[in-house]
Amino acid sequence: MLVVGVIVAGAYWWSHNKDALIRRGKAQITEGHDFGLTTDNQGCVDYSILRYKADRGFAGAIAANLFCRVASTQQATPAFCDEVPRETEFIKSSEWRLTQCKRVDLSADQYCQQLFAPVQRFCEMPKALPEPSISDEKGR
Repeated sequence: MLVVGVIVAGAYWWSHNKDALIRRGKAQITEGHDFGLTTDNQGCVDYSILRYKADRGFAGAIAANLFCRVASTQQATPAFCDEVPRETEFIKSSEWRLTQCKRVDLSADQYCQQLFAPVQRFCEMPKALPEPSISDEKGR
């Protein structure tokens, strides 16, 4: 009976809040894209942490995640991914995220580790290979 009540309450809440949540998500993506045009990867991460500190909790973590996921792809920060473990390296990944949370004074925050998932995803994305130049073609 309790499970059914939770499901009904969740469905009711979602039906009354989904439009606002979708609007907020779209706004985060747009703001992240616009901000990403003015900064590099680290600037994106730093600003998304500031945004999260102003709006902590589950919804704030999702908003910061959406913001940074888009903005982090605009400009490169040298050596940005050098120390970032792959998400599938579970122990290293967890330790790295905990270290990042301590670095930004959010070690006690239960959602902090999720703020660094976009960094790991970004660093795992395949990088585009440079196109061969004309001089490369002549040298063959």
